[in-house]
Amino acid sequence: MNHSNQLKMTVYTSLFVAFIAIGAFIIIPIGPVPIVLQNMFVLLAGIILGPVWGLTCVAIYLLIGLVGLPVFSGGGAGIGKLFGPTGGYLLGYLPAVFVTAGISKGLGRKMPSDIIAMVIGSLIVYAAGVPWLKIVTAMSFEKAFTVGMYPFLIGDAIKIIAAAFIAKTLRPVIKL
Repeated sequence: MNHSNQLKMTVYTSLFVAFIAIGAFIIIPIGPVPIVLQNMFVLLAGIILGPVWGLTCVAIYLLIGLVGLPVFSGGGAGIGKLFGPTGGYLLGYLPAVFVTAGISKGLGRKMPSDIIAMVIGSLIVYAAGVPWLKIVTAMSFEKAFTVGMYPFLIGDAIKIIAAAFIAKTLRPVIKL
């Protein structure tokens, strides 16, 4: 990768870190796991930036939240937030962005493959988040699914469709 492309990817990665942080502030509190837009931006980072830069983006986001910048949902930050009830979802962003990016890239970065990739990415986030929620809060799996996944499925479907359209619009403009 030449210096110009490296700089361009660094700028886009920084922008996506900011988008993910902003998405965490767009919040509807409905219980231990709020509705946020940050997951949409995580998945979008994967399909736009690719596996390496998408993973870098999410790692930077988690790191700046861990060191105390208020970038997690509702302005939260620190190790307590990262290892609290929603920590599994946050940590699940790492494999989710990588897998989402890999699937999207492998299937040709078209809208249907982006949607498939983001659905799988969302399932990875739930696979990390729901058991974590169960353990941290000592609730049953049934309760963890009831408060930590089911209420979000329709919204996630809408966010995935929106992200697919955003990606379709952005790709020709940013030429990645």
